[in-house]
Amino acid sequence: MRRLLLFLAFLPGLARAEELLHAGPMRAWTELRSTAIWVQTERAADVQIRYFPIAAPEAARVTPVVTTSAGQQFVATFVLAPLEPGTEYRYELYIDGRLYARPYPLAFTTQPLWQWRVPAPDVTAMFGSCLYVNEEAYDRPGTPYGSDYGILKAMAAKRPDLMLWLGDNLYTREVDFYSPTGLAARYWHDRALLWLQPFLAATSHYATWDDHDYGSNDSDETYPLKAASLELFSRYWPAPVYGTPETRGVFQKVTWGDADFFLLDDRYHRKPNGWPAGQDKTMLGRAQLDWLKASLVASRAVFKVVVNGNQVLNANGRYETMTDYADTGELLAWIASNRIEGVLFLSGDRHHSELVRVQRPGGYPLYDFTSSSITAGVHVIKPDEPEYRNALRVDGTLVMEHSFGVLRFTGDPGQRRVTLQACGVDGAVRWERTITRDELSFPAAAPGQAGHRKPTE
Repeated sequence: MRRLLLFLAFLPGLARAEELLHAGPMRAWTELRSTAIWVQTERAADVQIRYFPIAAPEAARVTPVVTTSAGQQFVATFVLAPLEPGTEYRYELYIDGRLYARPYPLAFTTQPLWQWRVPAPDVTAMFGSCLYVNEEAYDRPGTPYGSDYGILKAMAAKRPDLMLWLGDNLYTREVDFYSPTGLAARYWHDRALLWLQPFLAATSHYATWDDHDYGSNDSDETYPLKAASLELFSRYWPAPVYGTPETRGVFQKVTWGDADFFLLDDRYHRKPNGWPAGQDKTMLGRAQLDWLKASLVASRAVFKVVVNGNQVLNANGRYETMTDYADTGELLAWIASNRIEGVLFLSGDRHHSELVRVQRPGGYPLYDFTSSSITAGVHVIKPDEPEYRNALRVDGTLVMEHSFGVLRFTGDPGQRRVTLQACGVDGAVRWERTITRDELSFPAAAPGQAGHRKPTE
């Protein structure tokens, strides 16, 4: 069996004969006893990772060698396991037997084993959408659409526990979305953005898509390259599982602390925007919507965060929104009839950020926190436009600049809360709102009325 000469790592002044690393390493999903590390090389190469607990470097282990290939766009994904829960690890990257040091830390901490032992840990989740990377040869003429890559430095500096990518994580152009090789070329180009690399290593990354990284603008279930697009997405955003055995798509459930995150796929099964209104006009498709409803009922999490590329609650938006489909009405009715508590929505797409609040009779207020864009063009709403005066928007939460969102889950058992923050290019907070878990609760059930079971705290 081939082995890399790891002793080379300890030779002074080690130099590379050529540039072998194209992108990464990226920390993908992280669980209690495992994590995934994603790497992409410039050409076929032997890749290996050495990892160890920071407190016990003598316990280092080495992964088997993975030889990257053109058929997989020279991508290697390593699952490091078994690990210990709640433990800090450091890792090193080797390509063709040479240590490939990075100018930023390559480290991670596994999720803690807290259930039945200690209170739920504090968790910080970051999210955002619409990352446009310029490529002059194929961009539209005029002012570049992408800018302010420095925001990625501010995002990396916060080192959240996890990052949620809400779609338009890249932007396909006309040269891209008519062929699988075009789509692959866009991923290859954009993932190598220099500004992006420290952020890829700084946290665990989970993603769903929207139209521009799924296919062409406003694309839906009719997009002819949907299968090829799904394969590429899965290659660049590794996850333990996408979809279900019966239903394809990029939807998944992620758990951190006492929060469940339900990442939805708003494109693969979506009816065209112009489909006639009715119960069969769905954004998620019947199977995925049923999966979401069942998953919400089954969840014991204190907070249930539903993550979607398009806005879910905003009936006053000018562009794509789930309220134009049957999904929102059915989902909200399901939440009410089953008294599912602790639900919060996250969304992207809009090229501005805002917090939408919908109060339902007999229920608790639902919030949809939209964050967009990271680098793509900003949507500036003029004061004389109806959207500027959106009655559903929480006052003071409209941000018309590049930004990202942060959720901080904190508090003692029975007093949990989530703090929402919209942050600008410099990382400074533009607005902040705190929502207690009690605010996301139904009034006491009437005698004989079923109530949702108490979450585990």
